[in-house]
Amino acid sequence: MHAIPKNPDLHCHSTVSDGWLSPTDVVQRAARNGVDFLALTDHDETGGLVEAQAAATESGIRLVPGVEVSVSWGGETIHVVGLGVDADNPVLQAGLIQLRAGRHTRAQQMSDALAALGIRGVLDGALTFARNPALVSRAHFARHLVAIGLMPNVDAVFKHYLVRGKPGFVETKWADLADAVQWIRAAGGVPVVAHPGRYRLSDIEMERLLARFVDAGGQGIEVVSGSHSDAKVSKFARYARRFDLLASRASDFHGEQESRVDLGRCAPLPDGVVPVWSRLIDRF
Repeated sequence: MHAIPKNPDLHCHSTVSDGWLSPTDVVQRAARNGVDFLALTDHDETGGLVEAQAAATESGIRLVPGVEVSVSWGGETIHVVGLGVDADNPVLQAGLIQLRAGRHTRAQQMSDALAALGIRGVLDGALTFARNPALVSRAHFARHLVAIGLMPNVDAVFKHYLVRGKPGFVETKWADLADAVQWIRAAGGVPVVAHPGRYRLSDIEMERLLARFVDAGGQGIEVVSGSHSDAKVSKFARYARRFDLLASRASDFHGEQESRVDLGRCAPLPDGVVPVWSRLIDRF
C-alpha cells in the first residue's frame, strides 16, 4: 500500500500543449511547492510524459500520466482529464491524433478571420509561442496579440477576439463525450470532468452532462480547481456525492503569468467526497 498523498495536484500543463514551462520545469516547480502526487495533463497530447517521469524520479515525487481531452457537448467545449493513462495505448493515441488534426485546421481559420480584420500574421506569431507546432491553441494566439501590444493581457484578448460571438472564434467539432471517456478507459485511465465551474451551463444542463458522463463510464469530477470559488467547490462536491463521482483536486496550472493558483496551492478537498487518488495511489 503506497502512502496517501499529502499534496496532490492532478491537472497541469507544459509547453507540449499551452503551458509556459517544459515538462521538467513543471515537475521541478511542483516538487519545490511540496506536491507529492502530480498529473501532467496536456491538451490532446501525451508527448511530455516521458520527460516528466524522468524529472519526477529525480525530484522524488510520484507522477500520474495524464491527458486532457477536448470534447464537444451541448454547444460547449468540455474538457475531460484522463488520469493514469497508458500513453502507448493505440485507442487513445488514435483519438488524440484526430483531435490534433482538428486543432491545426482551427488555427488556420482563426488566423484567416483575424487577418480579415487587418490583424495579419497571427498564426506565424502564435507559432513562436508554441513549442509543439501540432498543438497551437487560442492561448498561443492570445500571447502573440499581447506581445504585439494589441491587448494588455491574455484575458482581454479572449474577451475581445477569441470567445464565442467574437471575430476570432472558430467553432470546432471535438470528440464525442462517450468516445473521449472510452479512449481514456481503454488506456486504463480514470475519466474526470475538468474545471466544471468554467462551463456556461445551467444547473439542469450540468446535471444532464454529468448523467451522460456517468452513463458513458466517467468516474470523476474536479471539485477543487484553480478556477473554482469556495461556493463552486461546495457545489461540485454536492454533484460528486449525488452522481457517485470521485473528487479531484487540481490547479490547472499553465504558468505564473496566467494561472490563478500555483502548483500544489489549491484548497483541500471538502469532507464527504471520495478522493480520485484513492483509485490511483497503488498504481503510481
